[in-house]
Amino acid sequence: QVQLLESGGGLVQTGGSLTLSCTISGHTFNNYAMGWFREAPGKGREFVAVIGWRAGNSYYAESVKGRFTISRDNAKNTIYLQMNSLRPEDTAVYFCAAGYQGPRDLVLRQWILVGAYDYWGQGTQVTVSS
Repeated sequence: QVQLLESGGGLVQTGGSLTLSCTISGHTFNNYAMGWFREAPGKGREFVAVIGWRAGNSYYAESVKGRFTISRDNAKNTIYLQMNSLRPEDTAVYFCAAGYQGPRDLVLRQWILVGAYDYWGQGTQVTVSS
């Protein structure tokens, strides 16, 4: 059974930093693009960042570009989201997701879509106080 487990959420002040982690178990990590999404109260699930399984390819939502960094450690089956300069509008439940990429190039317009992903974690709460 495939499981994605997020950790690292919490409460932080504006301007602070957090690092989220997501570990995948029950499935090979190879050939899968890994993404982060978030969901704020009353809003839909929003794309944050994605990284291809061949390290080096990554994309970000405009709202987090320059502040967030996605990375992956294939040996540990884990991805990370380093979040700096946090703002109150970053407050949300953050979800990691895995989608089969295979030999395809990582194309942003495909991977911003919720439907591109096969597996999802349960989410971790990030709250940024003003």
